Amino acid sequence: DIYFRVAFKPVSTILREQKTADIQGDTILFKARGRHDPCVLPRAVPIVEAMAAMTLLDYYLLAKSH
Repeated sequence: DIYFRVAFKPVSTILREQKTADIQGDTILFKARGRHDPCVLPRAVPIVEAMAAMTLLDYYLLAKSH
C-alpha cells in the first residue's frame, strides 16, 4: 500500500482586467468583482489519482533507465 497526504491551495480570484471571449466569440475585457472562487473538491480525487500515476510512472522510467 502507498499512503500520502494531499493539500490544495484555494483557487484565487484574479481581480486584474483580462481579455477573454464572450459566448459569440468576440473579444471582451472581463474584471471579476468580489470573491467567487470555485470549489475544486469535486475534481480532487481524479486530480490526485492522475498526479500519483504520473509520479509513479516517472520513478518507474527513471529506475528502468539505469
